[in-house]
Amino acid sequence: MKKIELELSRRSFLRHSAIGAGVLAAPAIISSKALASSGELNFTGWAGYPALAEKVFPAFTAATGIKVNFTEQPSQDDMLAGAKIAIESGGIDVTEPTIERVGAWNSNGLLGAWDPAKLAMDNYLPGLADGAAGKRSRIDDKLLYVPSNWGTEALVYKKDAAVLGDPPSLGALFDPANQVVVRAHSALAAMGRWLDATGKLPRPWMDGYTDMGAMVELWDIALAEAVKAKGNVVQFWSGENEANAGFVANGATLGLNWDSTGYNLRNDGYGYMAPVEGAFAWHQGFVLMKNAVNVDEAHELAKWVSTAEGSAAWATAFSSNAVGKGAAALMSPDVANFYNSAFDDTKLAALWWWPDQSAEFLAKRGEYADKYKAS
Repeated sequence: MKKIELELSRRSFLRHSAIGAGVLAAPAIISSKALASSGELNFTGWAGYPALAEKVFPAFTAATGIKVNFTEQPSQDDMLAGAKIAIESGGIDVTEPTIERVGAWNSNGLLGAWDPAKLAMDNYLPGLADGAAGKRSRIDDKLLYVPSNWGTEALVYKKDAAVLGDPPSLGALFDPANQVVVRAHSALAAMGRWLDATGKLPRPWMDGYTDMGAMVELWDIALAEAVKAKGNVVQFWSGENEANAGFVANGATLGLNWDSTGYNLRNDGYGYMAPVEGAFAWHQGFVLMKNAVNVDEAHELAKWVSTAEGSAAWATAFSSNAVGKGAAALMSPDVANFYNSAFDDTKLAALWWWPDQSAEFLAKRGEYADKYKAS
């Protein structure tokens, strides 16, 4: 079964869209209606990225007149739990999961449809809102998801202590020579992918994402093997703050973490690299709640984040990759160098995009993650 791939030249994309820290100088092009707005928007998003509240939302408010009421959550599971409450009680207009979760959110009756006429779909870089990603963003011809940023989850390693193997592999995460910080479900997927790559599974790991019987068969194996190697885990993480603490407070020498973690630790003796099996890749974006009240304001946020200025600001806050055309002119060479040093052409071609995951799959995956942490 082929990996799900977005249709873009990844080397060119990284070269022109890796972003860095900085304040945006050029004003965004905004509709006169938005400029006249004094509305508000209730947004639930990721915790651990202070630049959102400190820089990005003030810039959006200055451009549109729309105030953002920001609720932070450490993980997608927490966002989903909050959304299930909000679908009854209200209080959330927009939130920010990753693309493989769209089907699960929709099957829970949470999502409303975006109106492409109120957005600026041509603002996005090729492959992020069209092609394969565009198909994944739509259900029953309704646009349920628009991109905000994208990035990777790969190996953060202490340069003078980590044992990585030759070539560096996901298997290093289960080597007792390393002290590791991992996200439970990602570690199990890493174990499955490593076993698959070394010919130790009865069927392809990807089968588990479309067949629940195969999922149970394969994740039983991955869990058993991960539990055997669990002695080197010094911390589990679910959000950015915990991931950083695993290294700086608890002495991890290796982790499977987001690129933002690697970037934040780059000056403290840590590196960031893709394993030979390919880095996990994530595609993050906005979904509109079915009972959203501030619908026009929600569209203005999504549209602003698709502009060069808004896209650069949003991705800067996450130390990730931008989605809007023209953002390259606002990027920091420091972050561009960080990404380009981690991913050459071969590693970019090997990116492993998280497959679509149904509500049933996610519930079962959560059970495996809990068993792993409790073992």
